[in-house]
Amino acid sequence: MTTHSTKPSEITREWWIIDADGVVLGRLAAEVAKLLRGKHKAYFAPHLDTGDHVVVINASRIVLTGNKLMQKQYRRHSGYPGGLKSVRYSRLMATRPELAVERAVKGMLPSNRLGHSMLGKLKVYAGAEHPHRAQNPKPLDVRPMAAPKNVEQAHTVEEVVDGG
Repeated sequence: MTTHSTKPSEITREWWIIDADGVVLGRLAAEVAKLLRGKHKAYFAPHLDTGDHVVVINASRIVLTGNKLMQKQYRRHSGYPGGLKSVRYSRLMATRPELAVERAVKGMLPSNRLGHSMLGKLKVYAGAEHPHRAQNPKPLDVRPMAAPKNVEQAHTVEEVVDGG
């Protein structure tokens, strides 16, 4: 008996939509990375892009636990001396919440061409509107993993901006 090897012609892709309202960033990113890699499928192969398309809506309503909203920083470097730029997540979530979700998911995907092609199937939107209605995405409920252990330590951008 021979071992079955998945061929690219056997891969079927589905569309998923995830509402990020009130979901912890890391838990959401882990679930999205699993869908993008295709690890939920029976014919998963680590050397192939077997994953599905994922649409994340309400990225601006995502939750960060502990003091991450005030202490965690998004950093990038231009490559030139003194070219380090850093932005706190409180400001990043207020201006570009899509980038925070994309970076969290990118860190959970392979760091090669395969991971880059997987990241291309991720669509993130700050609000509830998205242009992918024609693909009939299936809703995926990530609510059971939404509540952190210390719920009183979870903060949204609105709470920090309003001083709550």
